[in-house]
Amino acid sequence: MKADLHCHSYYSGYAKLLPALRARDCYSRPEDVYRVAKARGMDLVCLTDHDTLDGGLAFLNAHPDAADFILGEEIECRLPDAPGLRVHLGALGMTERAHRDLQPLRDNAFDVAEYLRAQSIFFSVNHLFLLYRDELPAERYVREMIALGSPGLEVHNGAASRAHNALVAAIADALGRAGRPVTSIGGSDAHTLRWVGSSYTETPSRTREEFLADLRAGRTRVDGHHGGRARAMSEIYGVVARYWGSLVGLERWELPASTRLKAAALASMLLPAQFVPAIVAFRLKSAEARRLRRCAAELGGRGLPDLLESLSPAVEQS
Repeated sequence: MKADLHCHSYYSGYAKLLPALRARDCYSRPEDVYRVAKARGMDLVCLTDHDTLDGGLAFLNAHPDAADFILGEEIECRLPDAPGLRVHLGALGMTERAHRDLQPLRDNAFDVAEYLRAQSIFFSVNHLFLLYRDELPAERYVREMIALGSPGLEVHNGAASRAHNALVAAIADALGRAGRPVTSIGGSDAHTLRWVGSSYTETPSRTREEFLADLRAGRTRVDGHHGGRARAMSEIYGVVARYWGSLVGLERWELPASTRLKAAALASMLLPAQFVPAIVAFRLKSAEARRLRRCAAELGGRGLPDLLESLSPAVEQS
């Protein structure tokens, strides 16, 4: 069975850039994510919206007998030693109670991880280096991530570069050789329908329950597209197009008309700036490549021959 284990919907909240615009991170309806994922060969469908279960619950309320749906959540939390550093944990098989219990814990990623383990909820560290901005030395950062004790590691993120995914996969391989195996996870990280199902996790299962058991046992294979500048731009402009659709009433919009008019006026004033994302995407991907080269050098050089030895204390701790 195949499943894209990192997908977003309309319920993923608002974009942090230019909050006055009231633009959402994603405009895909849960039903459309499900439809597209199935059309692209996914046997199971999973939603992992940012810090909410609302999209998955809305889908399950409309389709209570959907035995091919996994309720997930991408939980944003912080490292206590580097409060500005965000960590995203992809939790699969979530419950409403678990979501409520986790909210006060999100300032400490270790508390979130401990709770998920105690509740036997499978989770992975998502896109290990995409949010990392040198807040800690690379080796210390990786040690902290290992110390979380996550049973899974997203080694194939469809929005991340091939180099990023290769570095994370090398870390997962080193952990396995050190006697601390982690489950390899793959997902598209899609914020538009175009990329849903483009990266995925496959297991030998035949039911949703068997699939989740295979995740816990590490019986996975990952595959799919890697993310470059073209992917980044297509996601950005796909969301921008849907945002304008929401302003003119073609998309869902839950805000009152007065707020909508203000957002439209501000967006019109900033219209020339909405062509800037192409430049931003180019610069972000270039910065990502430079950051990954620095991280790889600090973690043992190209090929990471020394990674196993350098990370062994963190492995023993976890």
